[in-house]
Amino acid sequence: MIDMTSAPRRSATGLRRFLDLEQQRNWLQGKTVLRDADERLESLELRLKYVARYEKLLRRPQAQEVLEILRRYGRDCIPIPRRTERHYWSVSCLPSTPGKALVRVNASWMEFFSLYAEGDGIRALFLVHLSDFTIDHSLEEDRVDESLLERCVTTPEDVGFIFPRGEDIFGIKVRGFASIGKFLKSRRALRAIRAFNLTHMNRGRNAYQASHCYSLADHMLAR
Repeated sequence: MIDMTSAPRRSATGLRRFLDLEQQRNWLQGKTVLRDADERLESLELRLKYVARYEKLLRRPQAQEVLEILRRYGRDCIPIPRRTERHYWSVSCLPSTPGKALVRVNASWMEFFSLYAEGDGIRALFLVHLSDFTIDHSLEEDRVDESLLERCVTTPEDVGFIFPRGEDIFGIKVRGFASIGKFLKSRRALRAIRAFNLTHMNRGRNAYQASHCYSLADHMLAR
């Protein structure tokens, strides 16, 4: 386990303030477990601001599935999440942005993971690098490895994809709690999620800090 209790590297930007490139690469490949901070820096004012939205979410039939998926995402997909909370990533509850998401995880200027209602269940949108899901690791949209995507979910009908604006960005839509859970456990999918998150967390401070919901983050950071 790597000791992350030393002072940040002040001259670096993004995650490089805390993790050098080798540490990031080892975490990306699942070769190491990073030691996170023991305590969280918290804004009481911001916590109270979104309590009503959080309580509204808890009344939704999808609430428990949402919280469980967020717990897995926080544990497996974000490096040193306690140390980087709010300033380098955040989670929004019932955000007002288009799409009517139940929750959304953000970093830098990017919204990179969202959960939506699908009947009484949920569906997810993962943003990853297109090159991680093409047959030849190119940026060609017609080279998407659809068989790989189908192996990452419970049934082929549970997965689809879109091409959001931006270079090397790919949106993967996964339907249903079981398939979302399997996607997060897939070695190839998890590595791709981690790679995309590292890219954007390394770009600097999170632009969505003001919409961070500490009540949701409690579940993401539970030990």
